[in-house]
Amino acid sequence: MRSLVNAPKTARQGEIIEIKAMVAHPMETGYRTDAKGAPIPRNIVNRFTCTYDGEEIFSADFFPAISANPFLSFTTVATASGPITFTWTADDGATQTATVEITVT
Repeated sequence: MRSLVNAPKTARQGEIIEIKAMVAHPMETGYRTDAKGAPIPRNIVNRFTCTYDGEEIFSADFFPAISANPFLSFTTVATASGPITFTWTADDGATQTATVEITVT
């Protein structure tokens, strides 16, 4: 998995900031079959979490109906300088983590 995240590098305290996150993943639903007719095992990103300075600020559970390469956009309030960490977890146990730092003045 590869991820792409976008969050401001700086913000004023109390400012509402927009955060965007995407992960490259085929999101195989488990409903399709291969060329020989055998079922292709389900393998989707089933969980996403975002923490800001160690506190969870957003999470989502995904199901087979979500598209490949899921994209999320959400807002939070800039409260303190610190890391914003994004974690995606797939059915096969693979995880992808990305972190950006924000400086709040």
